[in-house]
Amino acid sequence: MNNTIWSSTSSQVAEDPVAQLLENGNLVVREKATTDSESYIWESFNLPSDTLLPEMKLGWNFRTGLNRFLTSWKNASDPSPGEYTYGVDNVLLPQLVIAKGSKKMFRTGPWNGLWFTAASGHRRNSLQNDECNSYGEFGANGICRISKSPICECLHGFVPKSPDEWGVLNWTSGCIREIPLSCQKREGFLKVRNVKLPDQLNFLVNNSSSNNGCEAECLKNCSCVAYANTVIINGGSSCLMWFGDLVDLREFVEEDSQQDIYIRLPHSELASRGTKEDLELPLFDFDTIAAATNNFSYTNKLGEGGFGPVYKAKLTREEFIAVKRHSKDSGHGIKEFKNEVAMIANLQHWNLVKLLGCCIQGEERMLIYEYMPNKSLDCFIFNQNRKVLLNWPKRLDIIMGIARGLLYLHQDFRLRIIHRDLKSSNMLLDDELNPKISDFGIARIFGRNQAEAKTKRVIGTYGYMSPEYAIDGKFSVKSDVFSFGVLLLELVSGRKNRGFHHPDHHHSLLGHAWLLWNKNKELELMDECLEDSYVEFEVQRCIQVGLLCVQKMPADRPAMSSVVFMLGNEGATLPQPKEPGFFIERSFADIDTLLGEVRSHTGTTITITAVEAR
Repeated sequence: MNNTIWSSTSSQVAEDPVAQLLENGNLVVREKATTDSESYIWESFNLPSDTLLPEMKLGWNFRTGLNRFLTSWKNASDPSPGEYTYGVDNVLLPQLVIAKGSKKMFRTGPWNGLWFTAASGHRRNSLQNDECNSYGEFGANGICRISKSPICECLHGFVPKSPDEWGVLNWTSGCIREIPLSCQKREGFLKVRNVKLPDQLNFLVNNSSSNNGCEAECLKNCSCVAYANTVIINGGSSCLMWFGDLVDLREFVEEDSQQDIYIRLPHSELASRGTKEDLELPLFDFDTIAAATNNFSYTNKLGEGGFGPVYKAKLTREEFIAVKRHSKDSGHGIKEFKNEVAMIANLQHWNLVKLLGCCIQGEERMLIYEYMPNKSLDCFIFNQNRKVLLNWPKRLDIIMGIARGLLYLHQDFRLRIIHRDLKSSNMLLDDELNPKISDFGIARIFGRNQAEAKTKRVIGTYGYMSPEYAIDGKFSVKSDVFSFGVLLLELVSGRKNRGFHHPDHHHSLLGHAWLLWNKNKELELMDECLEDSYVEFEVQRCIQVGLLCVQKMPADRPAMSSVVFMLGNEGATLPQPKEPGFFIERSFADIDTLLGEVRSHTGTTITITAVEAR
């Protein structure tokens, strides 16, 4: 027949060619006498289709001039090349790009030597998967902030080019400068933190400039609109300067993203900018708050937390508010302050505390909340005189309320929020003793498909932390579930998990509950003051759900949707719990040591300890 079925595009000639399928899946044509990969005449890994295998490479081969990229199939049954490609764009600061024809759909941001800048936080091997990653969706000079609603806004100093389109959430027209640059000496730069850098459409790289040098270089050129020092691992830094519109800019919510950008602005825009621009809340006057708190007097003080004191304030004869005043030496700055504001401003749920506004004046930063006349849950369940006010029906209502509020944060809100500091002192009670989850200062936002995150900065409250968070810094919705389980068992027992003592063993409250469960004596865990009001199967069900929530392995713990279902349905069949986290019997010396460690950490935890008369 002598018909050619297929031929390569290689121009190389072999004297004695052989074809070989390597163990990694690479089909190669080489000289029979050599196996050196550099001498391959042709290899399939240079022409990838729609699948990237280990040891495949993407991007340019500078020796041969070959550009390697993935190409989609036309459809599920037709493997001929489709519209979509996935490959390396820009050889100077390479980034991965998904394109449909010539139109970019997604990009990773530039490579810094270890990861792409879109892979923020500690999950360097994965990319954010949310609305902010749609290329061009937010127009020129716009920035996507996933924690905001709506998620797109113009950079400071810019306004929508088409306000009508922005009014219907069509942001593609982008933003234009409110005051044009005039290349005057008084122009400066605004730092925007934790970002994926804009696309490199019209840019220049200077490998010799420091941060100060980069700023000076940008100021020398009237067309330079922004600069960034891209961190190149083991290679110093490069000064990247933009000329023209900034496209595909997004902000990350992770606390440890390393990439910032500096936007060039007229002096008037820099002078008018305070710390108020991102806080879409009513602003309270400092003098008004000072007068309402009797100049922040001790008698108005409700408690003290890691961020600072909380005061009761009287605005009018019948209107009270709670004022959280951020301490200057708390170790928490404007970032944590803005985090809490952004987190709570858009939350709307009966069982979440309502943020009414904020106050920013000079170095003063305060959050204004609805006032909770009954303070926090710990003021009741751990107080011998006040715990009797919470009979079993009321405790069950509180348990259900907290569970519904947490379900809203994890599943029903537009974003997925991990609280990270659920505890009795952060459960506030209104005038009817309804619970309100409060204190979002260290909460984190997850993408809808994000399973977990990791931090080197473990902050929270021991006794409520899950094992994986306290030991490895890993947190997820399941770490919140663990904290909820501790809360539930504390509500049933009227005892604290930390500092729990029993004459027969040296376990924590969780270990004590587990021992009783295995002996079918779980009702002995119940607070004695509930004897006249409890319903046996309800108490047993709550203890079982609590033990399910505090299981050692995160995968074994139920989601909050299952928790709400199990607590609210008498006929639901519950699985048997496994061993709880921290099921370790300690000596009293160990307990005292651990309690000392907890006391030493109180400066970095978010607590509100009620002030009681002696």
